[in-house]
Amino acid sequence: MRGFVYLIVFFSFFDLFSQLPVMSPFALSLGATPFLVGLAVGIYSFSNTIGNIISGFMTDKRGPFLILVLGLFASALSLFLYAFIDGPVSLLGVRFVHGFMEGLIVPAAFTFLANRAEESKRGKSVAISGAFVGLAAIIGPAYGGIVAAKTSTPFIMAVNGGIMMLLAILAFFVLRSFTYVRKLPSKGADNFRVKDLFQHPGMVRAFAGAFFLMFSQGVLALVLPLKVESLGFDTKTTGLLLSTFGVVAILIFLLPINRVFDRVRPVVTLAFGITLMGLSMLFLSQVEELNYLYFAMCIYGAGFAFLFPSINSLLIDSSSPEFRGKAYGYFYAFFSIGVVAGSSVIGFLDLEYRAAFMLTGFILLAVALYALIGLKNESSIDKSSHVL
Repeated sequence: MRGFVYLIVFFSFFDLFSQLPVMSPFALSLGATPFLVGLAVGIYSFSNTIGNIISGFMTDKRGPFLILVLGLFASALSLFLYAFIDGPVSLLGVRFVHGFMEGLIVPAAFTFLANRAEESKRGKSVAISGAFVGLAAIIGPAYGGIVAAKTSTPFIMAVNGGIMMLLAILAFFVLRSFTYVRKLPSKGADNFRVKDLFQHPGMVRAFAGAFFLMFSQGVLALVLPLKVESLGFDTKTTGLLLSTFGVVAILIFLLPINRVFDRVRPVVTLAFGITLMGLSMLFLSQVEELNYLYFAMCIYGAGFAFLFPSINSLLIDSSSPEFRGKAYGYFYAFFSIGVVAGSSVIGFLDLEYRAAFMLTGFILLAVALYALIGLKNESSIDKSSHVL
């Protein structure tokens, strides 16, 4: 069961990453203006955020199985709609629907995994799921770019839609035995408010980690190609650099070192991971030689590998099963918002690549410091407060 849900996680992110190299050229081929091209890319993340939040509430109410199957079926149908696009306006409509439907899947999938993870192995479990995300980040863009060059963007989306439809059918039969037994409403459930999620220190750290993880990804997507180009290298070099961080992350996720996520407090590994990411950004702002760029991306990959399981573990530790769907909904909403914020903020400030990397590095180091604030008092706080 867990292996199958990991497969769903992989293809959900594979669909996302396979769009990255093709969506802007596809929008331009339809006659979209630069503004509409940016809107076509960004509207997916906007509607995805809405889908994440709604998925969280529906998962707690109906259980992850129903929402997972529904999300897979709906995503498959939305992917087939790309074949009927005939202009920029219809592209925007399909992108909005696609992002929303795709947003239903991931919170339900991770809630499914979290609710069935042994407490002593929950760090290793989320590390393995992180490996599938990293694998999708490596394979997806290459697949999208290569296949689009020989076929078309609607063809890529149709293939993704076929995979999603197959997963939906399989999920209906494979996961249906793991039914959701709704518990009687508790006093805590009656008194629950969304703001409660943002008042728990562990939850806030998890949300902040998710946001700034993807904030840095947005900066990398915008600035790294510019730096590579300024040094006289081509887009292939940019792709190899991004793949380098993915490979390093996957190795840490899957090798025995992943046991550290069950033995060390997640707030410590979170701070360590985001510190490494911040240092890699500062390093990227200074180096000019290709070998050093690869070294910087190795550091970034190690930071990513420590951060992703840590924020998931914090979320699991800070939430009870009856509210975990909502927690994951907002968690992945911060993922979607972060990547848009990273590229948008740097673009708005109009910084050259050195300043952009330095600013991002200092922001990440500040977040690491924030994560460690009150660490000495965390044990006493946890004893005196209940999870959400």
